[in-house]
Amino acid sequence: MPVEEQHIASAFDRDLESIQAKILKMGGLVETAILEAAQSLETRDEELAEKVRRGDKAIDELEQLINEECARVIAMRAPIASDLRIVLTVMKISSNLERIGDYAKNMAKRTSILAQMSPINGSQAALRRMAREVNEMLKDALDSFIQRDPAKAQDVINRDADVDQMYNALFREFLTFMMEDPRNITACMHLHFMAKNTERMGDHVTSIAEQVVYLVTGETPDEPRQKGDKTSTDPSISPQI
Repeated sequence: MPVEEQHIASAFDRDLESIQAKILKMGGLVETAILEAAQSLETRDEELAEKVRRGDKAIDELEQLINEECARVIAMRAPIASDLRIVLTVMKISSNLERIGDYAKNMAKRTSILAQMSPINGSQAALRRMAREVNEMLKDALDSFIQRDPAKAQDVINRDADVDQMYNALFREFLTFMMEDPRNITACMHLHFMAKNTERMGDHVTSIAEQVVYLVTGETPDEPRQKGDKTSTDPSISPQI
């Protein structure tokens, strides 16, 4: 390889390392936001919830910085097809991370409201377990990106069904609580939105994993992902409220 081409390649590698480091930093902030949002609900900790809300700004700023760096790399380095795919994958991952951070912030916003209401037995702990599962999926999805491991990414995709089942179970529980005592309706509606936010986080984590599969193999996952959330299509469990 000519000296000039070696220089360009090494410069691209340095740029890519810088961008990937920012992706990992962003992922760490999002992981913390997920767990702290769920913890603030379970412990009724309004200060922790406010910390999650404030922390979303740093996540948004990192996404903007990553996008700017990716655009600069494309403009200055003119990466070839495989390298361009890496840069585009990074941009898509940062976008998904930003959306997950938004859902964590939305969960934290409802904590202050729920802290003023009587707790719904077991729901806070169940939501925290669901959030923990999503968090573990996110860690593995980011690891699969760094390691370029499509098998680990596919495992994350498969585990999204578990999150969907957790959501379905919580949805039914909330309906039961609301039917048993109308005084539970307001709290259960807030909890339901939090559960739905967590389920949507799982979808965005799965999207990250799907991007890794495409990055490494050049192909999308073999089979379309089957959604386990039946609440919008099953009339027997769809809310009439």
